[in-house]
Amino acid sequence: MSIFHSMNNTASALTAQRLRMDVISSNMANADSTRSVNGEGPYRRKSVILEPKEGQFSSFLNKAMSKGGGTSIGNGVKVSRIVEDRETPTKLVYDPTHAEADENGYVEMPNVDPLREMVDLISTTRSYEANVTVFNASKGMMMKALEIGK
Repeated sequence: MSIFHSMNNTASALTAQRLRMDVISSNMANADSTRSVNGEGPYRRKSVILEPKEGQFSSFLNKAMSKGGGTSIGNGVKVSRIVEDRETPTKLVYDPTHAEADENGYVEMPNVDPLREMVDLISTTRSYEANVTVFNASKGMMMKALEIGK
């Protein structure tokens, strides 16, 4: 294990949370987009799927709790993919003056819920802040360790 292992783990989490914030921002920006980039229907909400870089958390936890303790530690987090939400239905809004309105005057709007996006953004921000705190604590411990040698 390297002296910088905790900082590398935290850096991977910071990168992943930053991408989550970018995807949430994209969802909010496209909350009223009636056409997707490929022109097939309205914009679809996207979400980020995170996974450990190696192994599963449960295996690390079980090793750590086993007799004698485990020496295995995590290696950070990575973004496995960004997926479109195809399960949540789009909304139909009556607006006969809209350019995308059908023959009945309804416009198919994205499945983006601004309230849900704000909750996700707050959660992501808190996670990002927690990782910054961990990073600064690791940096502080390293600085204290260097002061011992004086």
